[in-house]
Amino acid sequence: MTASVCVVGSFMMDLVAYAPRRPQAGETLIGTGFASFPGGKGFNQAVAAARAGARTAMVGCVGDDDMGVQFRTMLAVEEIDASAVVARPGVGTGVGLPLVESTGQNSIVVVPRANLLVDAAQIDRAAAVITGADVLLLQLELAVEADVEAARVAHEQGVTVVLNPAPMHPLPPELLACVDVVVPNEGELASLIDGMDVDVRQAALAVRDRWGADVVVTLGGHGALVVPRVGAPLQLPAYPVDVVDTVGAGDVFCGYLASGLAEGGDLVAAARFANAAAAISVTRTGSAAAAPTHGEVLAFATAPSVSAIPIRCSDTALT
Repeated sequence: MTASVCVVGSFMMDLVAYAPRRPQAGETLIGTGFASFPGGKGFNQAVAAARAGARTAMVGCVGDDDMGVQFRTMLAVEEIDASAVVARPGVGTGVGLPLVESTGQNSIVVVPRANLLVDAAQIDRAAAVITGADVLLLQLELAVEADVEAARVAHEQGVTVVLNPAPMHPLPPELLACVDVVVPNEGELASLIDGMDVDVRQAALAVRDRWGADVVVTLGGHGALVVPRVGAPLQLPAYPVDVVDTVGAGDVFCGYLASGLAEGGDLVAAARFANAAAAISVTRTGSAAAAPTHGEVLAFATAPSVSAIPIRCSDTALT
């Protein structure tokens, strides 16, 4: 493995409820299933990058509880460098509470707990791990000061900084100044332009021009839109698949995108492969567990038709 990705991000144990639909306010709804999966946007993206073939490291915090032990075990299984992952005593590991509807669509409540203890001092202690990477991948489930410091450390050493602005909240200028590639979904894209009433293409161009960064927008059943800093926007169509569970699909996309960039691929090539990886992931349950291997994605992306593998019909959704 020649690529190198560092993920500074979150650990969330996903406690997933399955139901026909979202309950109305005040309503008790009988669910159809329950499962728990190691997740969190940071962990999901690190697993996806590692399965894509990148040599991957992670920086973050877990609690000193059974869930924290499970995460550290999973990192070892996936061969992810956990030397900069800290177990905080007396603090619980973060939890996510996704609700997955029968359509495969999902909504999620997250309770960060130990994740919010990642601070600038921990980032500075992990500087060698961050600057040893080709690509730094960030999300927004940590305290913003951690993301700012990680982006600064990476940017100053010429490491490519990729930001997945989720969950969306106001972004400080010092973070934006260090970002090379931003990867929002449609809702996050709208927030980045303050809800301007324009179409996705115009919005992505506005973000590119405002930040001076490449933009890749995940569009669910419509694929992805790639807007490079130089050149024309390109729409990547979705793959037709049977959607089972969209939890973590956007994270698979980000992890594969980061791996492709770290391997030296151009933005469009990396996004194409990431688009295929995300399509496979929504045919499976779980978040990190749904990330396909590099070989699976290569076979899927190069098959004469999608019928060459056992997934058919319907839309891909990225969240």
